[in-house]
Order: sequence, then C-alpha cells, then structure tokens
Amino acid sequence: MATAKQQLGTWGEKLVAAKCTCPKCKRPKTLKLLPPNFKCADLICDFCGFLAQVKAMTVPVVSPLPKQVLGAAWGPQKERMDSGIYFPLFLVLKAPAAQAVYYLPVDFQSPALFSARKPLSASARRAGWQGFMYVLGAVPEGAFVRLL
Repeated sequence: MATAKQQLGTWGEKLVAAKCTCPKCKRPKTLKLLPPNFKCADLICDFCGFLAQVKAMTVPVVSPLPKQVLGAAWGPQKERMDSGIYFPLFLVLKAPAAQAVYYLPVDFQSPALFSARKPLSASARRAGWQGFMYVLGAVPEGAFVRLL
C-alpha cells in the first residue's frame, strides 16, 4: 500500500502527464509515467524522449513557491550532477483551494539547487540512505514558469 506522500507524488505525475505538453517537442498527451523508482526522472515523452522529474507537495497556498522541496536519493543525483546532467523539474503544489504546476528548465539549475541531507542513522530501516533537498532560493528570480 502506498503512503500518503507516494500517493501525492503519483497524483502530481499523472496531473503533469495529463495536462502539460512536452516542453521539448510541444506535443500534447505525449508525457508518460516512468516505472516507480526510476532514478532521477518520472516522465518521458514517448515522441521525442524528453525526460523530467516531478515533485509534488501539499502547501497552504500555491504562491509564493516554498523555500525547499524534498528530493530523492542523493547518490544518483550527485553522479549525474558530476557528469553535468540535470533533468527539468515540474513542481506540483496542492493547496486546499487550488493547485499549480511550475516548470524549471535545466538552464537555470546548478549544484546550488541541490543540498545533501544527512544519511539515515544505523538504526533506521534504510540505514545509510541519503537524500537531498531542492533549495529553491538558489534558483534565479523568474526561472520557474507557472504552467497551470
């Protein structure tokens, strides 16, 4: 059974796939969900191969953007960053009275956007696992585009 956060993430991915056109080829209805736990990407365009990450979170209001957003596994993200590979980010915000989808292209991403978290303790179920946070304050003003 999926947790509430996993359900929110799946909802966000499905919302982006259903409502957004591919940023690369501009075709509607071509964004498809990748399998769960695919590293660093959640969507692929089945026409042009565009890959993107989706992060969804519950917020009191959809604007302004939160200061930080929970990322995923730090190891795969760090490896890609060290190779100069970044994936565009769809940020889905769900508030009681509204929802919004923001888009951040790779042109505005830098290592400052990503902040490693402390590894989980030895007593944790996934001991040693390390995640990261997206630090949205590191993104230049106006870089996020609101799509919905």
